Amino acid sequence: MKGRYEPWEELLTDLSDCQELLALAQEEKDESLEGEISDAMDSLQTTFDRLNTLELLSDETDSMNAFVTIHSGAGGTEACDWASMLYRMYSRWVERKSFKMTLLDMQEAEGGIKSVSIQINGEYAHGLLKGEGGIHRLVRISPFDSNARRHTSFASVYVSPVIDDSIEVDIKPDDVRIDTYRASGAGGQHVNKTDSAVRLTHIESGLVVQCQNERSQTKNKDTAFKILRSRLFEYYRQKQEEEQAKNAAEKKDIGWGSQIRSYVFHPYTMVKDLRTREETGNIQAVMDGDIDQFIEEYLRYSSQNRE
Repeated sequence: MKGRYEPWEELLTDLSDCQELLALAQEEKDESLEGEISDAMDSLQTTFDRLNTLELLSDETDSMNAFVTIHSGAGGTEACDWASMLYRMYSRWVERKSFKMTLLDMQEAEGGIKSVSIQINGEYAHGLLKGEGGIHRLVRISPFDSNARRHTSFASVYVSPVIDDSIEVDIKPDDVRIDTYRASGAGGQHVNKTDSAVRLTHIESGLVVQCQNERSQTKNKDTAFKILRSRLFEYYRQKQEEEQAKNAAEKKDIGWGSQIRSYVFHPYTMVKDLRTREETGNIQAVMDGDIDQFIEEYLRYSSQNRE
């Protein structure tokens, strides 16, 4: 509560200082302070927008870090390339926020990524990203098509909180199948010779998680169980709210009819969220990680629906 309250007090103090500076400049007719005052107001506006967004984050898990998993869907090579583009988009968003990102697992495929799991650590990471869960649709002229035809591709994004020990999720050993396999990609002789990668399958829910970022099978297993606990927490919460079919994006067909956002590169450029109707024509900025307008609009949309 202190962390939520004090920034507003600081904002009011800074605003008062700016008002005093403005009054002084007007009194002395000093136009040289115009630039300083303008910059200060821009900074205050940015701070206000950020704090206002945080006021929309009130769920139990909003303040936690986040696991994000991206799966390629309908579209073959096109979809794998689309999954890699989304991975880059979220990576750039993490950089913009000065958050930290850890790669947990990546399954590469021809043209891009078949699936990738990452952990994002930062202030209210899960609260900000929870609205990104769902099917993302891409429309563009394919760089892989010699006839330069327009293609539609899909990828799913699944977001869950990195839950701490204060939240208990009971996982019975008999409910989980554990498979080990050799990690893929670069990693030296050790990676190629040991079955260090771990895949967990939760039999009741059908959830599958995997991890191969560590050389130690034990560490990968611990991380995989942490992700599984996170996923199961979301799974059971959605089940209790009787909204699993609507919200559990990874359980939907990754294809037509279930997308939350469209990214159109051709015949025009536009990114449009199909839930909030928020849109922009600056698709390049979005692909460079500038997705805050969609995040904030979803939080407002979600807050209004709860009310």
